[in-house]
Amino acid sequence: MNSKIVIYLFYAFTLLLAPSVKAIQITRVEPANWWVGMKNKTLQILVYGPNIGNAKVAINYPGITLKEAAKVENPNYLFVYLTISQGTKPGLLPIHFTDGKDTFTYHYPIKARTDKSGAMGFTPSDVLYLITPDRFANGNPANDDFEGVKANRQNANARHGGDLEGISKHLDYLKDLGITTIWLNPTQENKMPGGSYHGYAITDFYKMDPRFGSNEEFKKLTQTAHEKGLKMVMDMVLNHCGSSHWWMKDLPSKDWINNNGVFMQTNHATVSVMDIHASPTERNTFLHGWFARQMPDMNQRNPHLATYLIQNSIWWIEYARIDGIRQDTYSYMDFDFLARWNKEVYDEYPNFNITGETWYNKTSSSAWWQKNSILSKKNPGLKTPMDFSLTLIMQNDAFSGTTDNGYLNNIFEDIAQDFVYPDPYSLLIFLDNHDMSRIVRKEDSDLLRYKQGLAFLLTMRGIPEIYYGTEVLMTGNKQEGDGNLRKDFPGGWPDDKIDQFSKIGRTDIQNEAWDYMQKLLQWRKTSVAVKQGTLMHYAPYNGIYVYARIKGDHTVMVILNSALKDQTVKMDRFSDIIGKYTTGKDVITAKSFALTNAITIPAKGEYILDLSK
Repeated sequence: MNSKIVIYLFYAFTLLLAPSVKAIQITRVEPANWWVGMKNKTLQILVYGPNIGNAKVAINYPGITLKEAAKVENPNYLFVYLTISQGTKPGLLPIHFTDGKDTFTYHYPIKARTDKSGAMGFTPSDVLYLITPDRFANGNPANDDFEGVKANRQNANARHGGDLEGISKHLDYLKDLGITTIWLNPTQENKMPGGSYHGYAITDFYKMDPRFGSNEEFKKLTQTAHEKGLKMVMDMVLNHCGSSHWWMKDLPSKDWINNNGVFMQTNHATVSVMDIHASPTERNTFLHGWFARQMPDMNQRNPHLATYLIQNSIWWIEYARIDGIRQDTYSYMDFDFLARWNKEVYDEYPNFNITGETWYNKTSSSAWWQKNSILSKKNPGLKTPMDFSLTLIMQNDAFSGTTDNGYLNNIFEDIAQDFVYPDPYSLLIFLDNHDMSRIVRKEDSDLLRYKQGLAFLLTMRGIPEIYYGTEVLMTGNKQEGDGNLRKDFPGGWPDDKIDQFSKIGRTDIQNEAWDYMQKLLQWRKTSVAVKQGTLMHYAPYNGIYVYARIKGDHTVMVILNSALKDQTVKMDRFSDIIGKYTTGKDVITAKSFALTNAITIPAKGEYILDLSK
């Protein structure tokens, strides 16, 4: 008798539980919100939950219609596509899900576009300052450790604790230096077992890494930067995700990740996408291979994923009002996807700018990617390729050497290839970055290389980028590992004994370097010729390279001497530049030179002359 009662009770309990077991559950919705008044009226909403793909979807909201509820291989996903008409009012959109007798209503926030700041883009008038957030400054030590991964500054490849608050506390430092734009290595969540301090193994595309701060803190950082006259560039990674990304345990479909989710090492054959002789196998291995097992390669040919990634970029622009994007591993992705991504971003934000990591040894390869390139059969749409060709020349010869000639010829010949670019003035130019040996070397005993390199960078065509710490002569050799390139900025941590953010914490030679950069950067803000002018140059002769930036009545003339000795240069050769100008005043020393006379340039030295009549 007791056993029968137990059985009856068991069945009754099971019946009571049945509705809750079958009840519709939604565990993730991305993006978490959207806005009215966007130019693209279509919105994709990724909905994730047990068997949510079996549910029918209905909405009833003025101005919004259901375009499609797309099912995929995995029933735990549903991609809801909506059309949001112009004039739709903000509010909570009820999305009704029905599966048999079970129903569930999700109230999706549709917001007003109240913030019109930012999204300004960056131009040749700007100078970008590249920061690896984990290594710049630790403003909040309380967020250093996360889910068993602890900060360890003794390990070059571990988390060190830098964060958004640390950057925020040094915005005035950057403004005083003369920087106009901040570029942060990726700040989205990297919840990887090893810590992924560099940020390139993203595990949640819609969330800041908690060790850097919250979404709200990032938005506030951007707002504060704008208030101080600084712009913000966000590093994005659409080629791959981290192996600990939430969807890796339950992929929407087999083709969400390249090679059906099975690791295949990329061959890094970056030219294969444009090489007319490349074998299909080599090209496919490059495009569909992974950087590493920890970085699964995403398949942008999947239409749902492509839309997801494009919307993610637009969401961050609208949410945080960032001014630009640097896109990692640009050439590794599907061409058609990238062209569509550029178009949709620029359609929504015409003043915005995107720079792509187009890492090539040759000028023509980078030019192939630029918007309106005659080298590509289809328009790539990228406004600002990264000029690695020029950087590699500067890295290899690096304004040094023991001969009287050589590296300036190589630089000149590279610049002379600018005819392959639709717009060479929009290229991103740089002496180094987080993946390359720093321009400052341990063996440097003086500032000759440093000064000549900066003088060239900040007066040449293009948009200059400076890697954090260059102003205080931070060193780092690629052969010693990436962590060595991304050292902590001294003074960024509460227990640092030396504070190089402060003049009193720097050595005499560091202050000389800092002051030189500051003078150039602050002057550059005022120079219409450098910010907006065309470039005219002369082939180097006897190790002397002369070029000018010209805008209307404003002309800046730059003279670089690569020789190991002082050299006197007659000015009559440069009559195209000089014209009716009679005097040139050096930006750094304030010394004036008569342009009718010969000018003596110090060994390994430079003059930046503002010309006047």
